[in-house]
This record gives sequence, structure tokens and C-alpha cells, in this order.
Amino acid sequence: MPFQPVTAVVTGAQSGIGRATALTLAEAGLDVGITWFDDEAAARRTADDITALGRRVAVARLDTGAPETCAAVVEELAAELGGLHVFVNNAGTGQATPFLEMGLGEWRRIVAVDLDGAFACVQAAARLVVAAGAGGRIVAVTSVHEHQPRVGASAYDAAKAGLGALVKTAALELASHGITVNSVAPGEIATAMNKMEGVDPHGLHRPGIPLGRPGDPREVAAVIAFLASPAAGYVTGASYAVDGGMLQMGPQGGSHLTSDDWRQG
Repeated sequence: MPFQPVTAVVTGAQSGIGRATALTLAEAGLDVGITWFDDEAAARRTADDITALGRRVAVARLDTGAPETCAAVVEELAAELGGLHVFVNNAGTGQATPFLEMGLGEWRRIVAVDLDGAFACVQAAARLVVAAGAGGRIVAVTSVHEHQPRVGASAYDAAKAGLGALVKTAALELASHGITVNSVAPGEIATAMNKMEGVDPHGLHRPGIPLGRPGDPREVAAVIAFLASPAAGYVTGASYAVDGGMLQMGPQGGSHLTSDDWRQG
């Protein structure tokens, strides 16, 4: 039987990339379970929009900073939806503390939220999909910093790089169960974490990004939706950068550049 997803769970769907992904999957005909961390009202707005698209929705609070609680939340949402075919691990947090100033407590918090909790969620989802025996899709939202570091983001960089490696290992181990596992690595996206929620990125200029602007959450969601679809059946263990070409800048710079002089060679 060809893979035909019917249900999905998207973590961190109260806003930004998670919200855009949940709505995009609902538009594609999936019933969607969503999680929120600190803004239930925003999550309920996402849920209402999913319902308006004619799809069923389930809502639960998830704190990936408490990894031991994560599996139960994923299982609860899957049970409410009647199964699980697609899991999108999007929940996470950022960091802007210089390496020499970071305390062990903050380090552990970032790694717990962005890596330990992700492991617990992905493992729980994978176990459900394996038990159902019909194949599935797992997508983790990492960051361009899965691939390249950023000053002041040591814990975040380490966690996202670790999550990228986890995705690759899970892709190998889950392939025999008909499950693909991939990551999407966003660059600068107009989200709350970047203090740009609700901002039209097309009106912002970024000299250090080849496409010249930040990304829209819906542009990331479109790539996630592809990886969650039947069309992506031969894609696994991959990391898709959705960054306007920023990673291609290499030693020329990145999103922090304030001039277009680099374009002149």
C-alpha cells in the first residue's frame, strides 16, 4: 500500500514555523495534533484555524525541557487523533549568551529543550508509527546552526547539531519500518524567537542573505509538508536548509552583514 498520511502531530504550534506547518498539513488534508508551551490562547487560535479548514484537531501542553513527560503527550495526541502518520518536532528555544559567560544550568536547559526533549518526542512518535506498521514520516526542525556555528549560541549550536545527527541515525534505524526521517534547517525566519512575529519579511533587507530578506514561516512549512508527503518517499537522512542561501556564503559572512559590498566580488 502506498503511504497516505491522515494524521500528524506538530510540536510548538502556538506560533511561527509550528503554526504555519500545522495549517499547511491541515490544508493538505491531515488531521493535526498540536502542542503549546506558554501561550494556550495562541494555540487555541491555531486549533480554530485548523477546524475552519475542515480537519480535526487535538491540543496539549508540552514542555520539552522536561523530557520525561514528552512521550505521554505525543501518545495522548495520537490516541485522540486515532493514530499517527507524520510527526514534526518543532518545539525549541534559542540562546544568546557568550560561551565564557554561560553557566552549566543554562547550558543544561537549552540542551534539554532542544535535544533531550526532541529525542523523547521523536522516539515516542517512532514507536507509535512502528507499532501501526503502515510507515510514516518524521521531520525535525533544526537550524542552519545544525551546520554552521554562530557566536553567542554555543548550547543552541551544540543541541541543533546533535539533533541533526540524531535524525541521520534514526533514518538508518527506522528505514526498515518504512519511516523516513529528515531535518529542515531554517535560517533567519520572521518568528517570535527572532522578534519578528507577524512581520512581512519581504519588506526587510538583509545584505548578508543572498535572497536579501528573512524567510516567511510558511516557506519553511512548505518544505516540511513536502517531506511529510507521499512524494518524499525516497528522501531520508537529509537536512534541507531553508535559509535564502545564507549557508552558501561561507567565509563571506551571513545574516549579520550590514552592507552589500560582498556582492561585487
